[in-house]
Amino acid sequence: MIINTINEDVLKTKMHHIAFAINKEGYNDAGFAGKVSEYYWPELKNCGENELGTVLSKTVNDKTFHALVCHSLDYGWGFNQREIIRNCFNNIDTDEQIASIAIGTGFVGFMSGADIKQILCGMYDSDKQIILYSGFTLDDVINCYNEENSYTRKLTI
Repeated sequence: MIINTINEDVLKTKMHHIAFAINKEGYNDAGFAGKVSEYYWPELKNCGENELGTVLSKTVNDKTFHALVCHSLDYGWGFNQREIIRNCFNNIDTDEQIASIAIGTGFVGFMSGADIKQILCGMYDSDKQIILYSGFTLDDVINCYNEENSYTRKLTI
């Protein structure tokens, strides 16, 4: 569940766990994943193919980076973004709070069809305590969550 939002650079967090998205094809040389691969995790740049929902983790000094395999360069984000994001976060092996970027809001996310509302809902549905490093407020997240759930209920009635 997203428990707070902070408008700062997630790489400067005092938290020990940082989550971000990568693609299933394993080419992570752009966006936030590219920055992590350049400065902290060189093997991530070309890590090979992984299944959607997989979490790759690497500890560097006092930070553990969690790369969430949640979209495809070939097929985009798909229709089950909420479930994939929720499952990825739930598969992170920690009980500590997790710092996360606003997944899907960058250039790669935009170009590949990320649905930020579904992604935020998946993060909010997660069993983990997530601190979202973004320009969103917690009220923005809760309003988005309530709006999406209202829309989903209308579709099932």
